[in-house]
Amino acid sequence: MRNNIKLAHKINADGLYISSQNKELIIKSFLNKKNFEIIGSAHNLKEIKIKEHQGVEKIFLSPIFKKKRNNQLGIFRYLSLRKLSSMEDIALGGINNKNIKKLYLIKPFGFAGISYFT
Repeated sequence: MRNNIKLAHKINADGLYISSQNKELIIKSFLNKKNFEIIGSAHNLKEIKIKEHQGVEKIFLSPIFKKKRNNQLGIFRYLSLRKLSSMEDIALGGINNKNIKKLYLIKPFGFAGISYFT
């Protein structure tokens, strides 16, 4: 009877990440918490609008640069998507020493990239 088990754990967190695949979740209980950030990810305008509806405050726009097995937004598409949203943007994907200077030129709110830090 696993379905009847109630979890009594409280989770302490400073933020919440909503992936681009999650299109249903709307966050209401966390919106009034201080120092709590809700970050989502998007790859196109439709996903940006979904994240805005979900209450996301900042958004990962990805992948900005080409990685081994995916397409890239590219700088011009990234800038176009960024203009269509009032959320703070975080550049994600394919960031490395070779293209880090490009990020300084486009001035995202922030960036994240595993390959850059390893």
